[in-house]
Amino acid sequence: MPDAHTSFTQHIPHSIEKDLDKAKAVDAVFLFKVNGQDGGVWTVNMKDAPGVTAGDAGNAECTIELTTEDWKAMTERPGSAMQFFMQGKIKVTGNALLATKLQAVIG
Repeated sequence: MPDAHTSFTQHIPHSIEKDLDKAKAVDAVFLFKVNGQDGGVWTVNMKDAPGVTAGDAGNAECTIELTTEDWKAMTERPGSAMQFFMQGKIKVTGNALLATKLQAVIG
């Protein structure tokens, strides 16, 4: 499975571009902080200008933080995000309910 850098620079932008209406339906801006090798910080806009930008754009409604190892494990098992959250492997701040909408677009 891809590392976080590949996910946020290639796969997620492609998924968003493939169905802009579906992305806009999420109607939120997310900040991902992926810690470790090949990690980074990315803003995923699924609101007014759908797409992914490197860094913190400063307008996130929901911040999701995890390690690169957990990112890889989560992408290998789609649908496991809630389990990772319950185990404390994913930290969510801001409007956590928005995170439940992500899988439909980037899942």
